[in-house]
Amino acid sequence: MRAAVFDRYGPPEVLRIADLPDPEPGPGEARVRVRAAGVQPFDLAVRAGGMRRGPGQFPHQVGQEFSGVVDRLGEGAPGPAPGTPVLGSTMLNGQASHVVVPAADLVVKPPELSFPAAAALVAAGQTASGALSWLGVTAGDVLLVHAAAGSVGTLAVQLARLAGATVIGTAGPANHGYLRELGAVPVTYGDGLVDAVRAVAPGPVTVALDAAGRGAVAASVALGVPRERIGTIVDDKEAAAFGVPVVRAPRSPVRLAEVVALAARGVLTMPVRAYPLARVAEAHAAVEAGHGRGKVVLIVEP
Repeated sequence: MRAAVFDRYGPPEVLRIADLPDPEPGPGEARVRVRAAGVQPFDLAVRAGGMRRGPGQFPHQVGQEFSGVVDRLGEGAPGPAPGTPVLGSTMLNGQASHVVVPAADLVVKPPELSFPAAAALVAAGQTASGALSWLGVTAGDVLLVHAAAGSVGTLAVQLARLAGATVIGTAGPANHGYLRELGAVPVTYGDGLVDAVRAVAPGPVTVALDAAGRGAVAASVALGVPRERIGTIVDDKEAAAFGVPVVRAPRSPVRLAEVVALAARGVLTMPVRAYPLARVAEAHAAVEAGHGRGKVVLIVEP
């Protein structure tokens, strides 16, 4: 199989495409021929050496989310049957032509979604849905989403609006029109954020989701959001400094299937920025640069 690997920790340029032995599914597992794979900040941290959870020796693989077609089942695997289009989560091996995962964790891909569109929903969908559930976002809430134009923010805005909440989203000016299309009131991040939010909020901000870091937790505290309803998915240090929770939304095929069903119905949207697997270093650099809209996805097999 072909896989994105790196032989030392470092910048995106350490990534290369390698030929590795094809993985074989064990009992209860399925092998998936990958068509598209997502790129997320966790992948960047692993590659850079900030999260040394990989194998004990190089080369390391990378990647947490994929879509593709089941091509082999291990003994006793419950399905889906070979030939079924699926999507799901993995650990440190998703940016490759094949992955092996527990068959029970796979979600069947609806025909309405392309493989890149499906892969784009895996991590962001589970994180956004899980974070909003953890924070208890409901109708009547005024939710502030930091980094609202990114992948998690894009889905968090839409899911919160479906729940009946008013949403204010931070983004650069170039993405303000996009946030309006999603149903959020846009504000520019950076200096003056607290005053900008107060100027547009219809009342007190009651809950905040930080997908940005860089002072987002401090700004949420300054706005008077109850600390137990400020959740960050990116800034453990600021969470500890201000006594607010770090939201760790666990993987859930059930929750992912719910998000996928909404996307198949056209209720949720996620812009995709696609790169071929051979340009994996460029894809990582694009995520690392930030400020992008939607999700970066690798096209593994057209």
